[in-house]
Amino acid sequence: MRRIERAILSVSDKTGIVDLARALEQHGVEILSTGGTAKHLTDAGIKVTPIAQWSGAPEILGGRVKTLTPKVFGAILHDRDNADHLADVDRLGIPPIDLVVVNLYPFESTINKDGVTLQEAIEQIDIGGPSMLRAAAKNHRHVLPLCDPKLYGEFIAQIDDVSDEFRLKCAIAVFELTMHYDRVIARYLRGGEMMPLRYGENPHQSATFSTDHPLDQLQGKELSYNNLLDLDAAMKLANAFEQPAIAIIKHTNPCGVARRDSLLDALKAAIESDPLSAFGGIIGANREFDGDCARAIADMFLEVIVAPSFSAEAREVLAKKKNLRLIASSSIESEWDIRSAAGGLLIQSPDRVSGREKWRVVTSKQPTDAEMNGLELAWIVCAHVKSNAIVLTNESQSVGVGAGQMSRVDAARVAIMKSILPTAGTFAASDAFFPFRDGLDILADAGVRAVIQPGGSVRDEEVINAANERGMAMVFTGERHFRH
Repeated sequence: MRRIERAILSVSDKTGIVDLARALEQHGVEILSTGGTAKHLTDAGIKVTPIAQWSGAPEILGGRVKTLTPKVFGAILHDRDNADHLADVDRLGIPPIDLVVVNLYPFESTINKDGVTLQEAIEQIDIGGPSMLRAAAKNHRHVLPLCDPKLYGEFIAQIDDVSDEFRLKCAIAVFELTMHYDRVIARYLRGGEMMPLRYGENPHQSATFSTDHPLDQLQGKELSYNNLLDLDAAMKLANAFEQPAIAIIKHTNPCGVARRDSLLDALKAAIESDPLSAFGGIIGANREFDGDCARAIADMFLEVIVAPSFSAEAREVLAKKKNLRLIASSSIESEWDIRSAAGGLLIQSPDRVSGREKWRVVTSKQPTDAEMNGLELAWIVCAHVKSNAIVLTNESQSVGVGAGQMSRVDAARVAIMKSILPTAGTFAASDAFFPFRDGLDILADAGVRAVIQPGGSVRDEEVINAANERGMAMVFTGERHFRH
């Protein structure tokens, strides 16, 4: 049994600290403390030894140095099973510290306050706290680190003999805390943002936007959680094209996409693809949004327009729509895609669409160059649609989008149902292979003339034969683009 005889308590968040200190006092534990924590405990009637008195090293530099002394760190870090360590602390008269109860200066909440200065933020960078916690976590077999008030109750329940499992749990909590703390500091100093949002996907959910690439918002209401997801989708899809292009996004799926010789023509074509769904949407452009474009959407209700820049004339026209958010930003390439799942993080490299070098025509009918261009448009758009996905396009604009369906047949039917423009002579893309010929037959019945898909099904021959029967061209890319 490893009895706790001495503890250091130094906390910014004083939640539960008095109850914890009383439990320690009742078990005969000597309590060392610093500054505000020592006063807080003393005011509650708890006997405390100031750390400066115990260590013999006075607080200096206005409190910046309180615990960074050989005696404090020798007391925490020495391995009780190492004879050389024990000889060192015995020779130097360093008694052990068995419990480190520390949480960190409130850097994150400080930088989220309006008007905070850089110097004010820097003063909230904790040095001694993370150092003591990491020292205790490294030596957690002998020294228990408590960095979260939520752990106090579990500790008190086993105060006479702390389990190895709990010690490891607390050590892990320390490294997770300090990792997050350092990341927030680095992001802030690098010019990143921690921006509290009004709410998340729904009003009962809280949310924050954390970024190393602050967005340049030129006008409009503050961005919401859903706005940020949609404008990210709009930027990525619009910037997937070399020609002037527009992507109109609703709930992270494209409802209208077009590439043309001018941005204005692309804008008109994207709206024409599905004007009903474009209502309340997010527009992404890959060229400067000019006055003509601004006038073209002057009577539309939109949430956000994101473009690399906005001309002065466009700014003047759109200023009348005071709630419309204008974001000047190009697509930001990330090294990783990160999202939460099952209480952890899923991390993957970004999905990028390869060029035509991997494509393979598998049907008797060979696509023309113009048809290959149409298939390329459909393929790029499809890669940005939630799975299961089927996309219909003509050579320069989307015609129908079947997104997020539980079967590929349903995705094909939805794409046709959503089509306002004629489907005869269109191109179809499927984000994954056709498991049966039924989906292809539905597209053929709608007049689709060429199909692009990854291939790879055990029934590929059946699907290829169906395409040949229906006089369709079909291309296999060898590359799937699921999007969940």
